[in-house]
Amino acid sequence: MRRMAARPVELRVGGQSYRVVSSASAEDLERLATVVDEKLTSLVPPGKPLSPQSLLLVAIALAHDVEVERAKAERVRSQSRSALRSMLGEVEETLALADQALPRT
Repeated sequence: MRRMAARPVELRVGGQSYRVVSSASAEDLERLATVVDEKLTSLVPPGKPLSPQSLLLVAIALAHDVEVERAKAERVRSQSRSALRSMLGEVEETLALADQALPRT
């Protein structure tokens, strides 16, 4: 997120307006508020009033999403490192074989 001077931003989540003071850009905050609002809409039945428990449920669901994505990223990172080590080993082996095949003078 881009950082700017702290200033108030009006955000709408769950049909309610919230005034937030942050150094994050208004665009970033609005984008994140949209994510929260969409998750809230998917988890809370229509017409049910917004409650602190609803917001807590959304926060936990989003935290779970973050953890799932972190785990995926870690698996990809681990697999990439493993593949790179394997390729480097093959390159080293090929170079060693090529070096042995060169005529000695």
